[in-house]
Amino acid sequence: MTRRLTLQRITPLNHSVFHLVFDRPEGLAFTPGQAVDMALDRDGWRETRHPFTFTSLPSEEAAEFVIKTYPEDAEGHEGMTARIARMQPGDAVLVEDPWGAIKDEGDGLFLAGGAGVTPFIAVLRDKLARAGTLEGNTLIFSNETEQDIFLKAFFEDMPGLRTRFIVTQDKDSALYHPRIDSALLKDYLQPDRDTCYVCGPDAMLEDMSDLLRERGVPADRIVTEDFD
Repeated sequence: MTRRLTLQRITPLNHSVFHLVFDRPEGLAFTPGQAVDMALDRDGWRETRHPFTFTSLPSEEAAEFVIKTYPEDAEGHEGMTARIARMQPGDAVLVEDPWGAIKDEGDGLFLAGGAGVTPFIAVLRDKLARAGTLEGNTLIFSNETEQDIFLKAFFEDMPGLRTRFIVTQDKDSALYHPRIDSALLKDYLQPDRDTCYVCGPDAMLEDMSDLLRERGVPADRIVTEDFD
């Protein structure tokens, strides 16, 4: 079912990531971690859809998203996110029924690459609302540069959540680490206990799933989603 959402406000989180708040039409139900296929409600764009994850909770009145935008000619994005960055209150989008593989399946390790962190926002918010703490959960958030990191203070301020931020392209940064590797995981992963959540580009999903299995995490405790 297609629904129309009207933008209430848009706020930049860094040079390319925006927080968008829409009205929430009656009947739009979802679970934390789910996404929708979204299109711009404007001529020439209603058939161009891309997936974006709810960052609001099911109990909240608004439908919120955190969206990473790309230059107009970025391959695979067809200029849609560049137009999202220029949206104004009153503009509208069209969304289909929610979907997604990521949901809360227990405490553990969250591995995110870039915009792949967005499903974890609602999952962690929901866990915190229910338990009052995120003790026993760790987020490792990888970006290319420090300027690409978003919501750092938001995650750091979540009670009980252990965080590690890395950047892979800036060797002069104190956060530099070329990739999430076995040496990094050994300081955070408890393979006999953790459910491991992975979201990011295709290559990251494959690498992290293989690496987690090598470190003893069974396949049924590895939860993945592809938002490349």
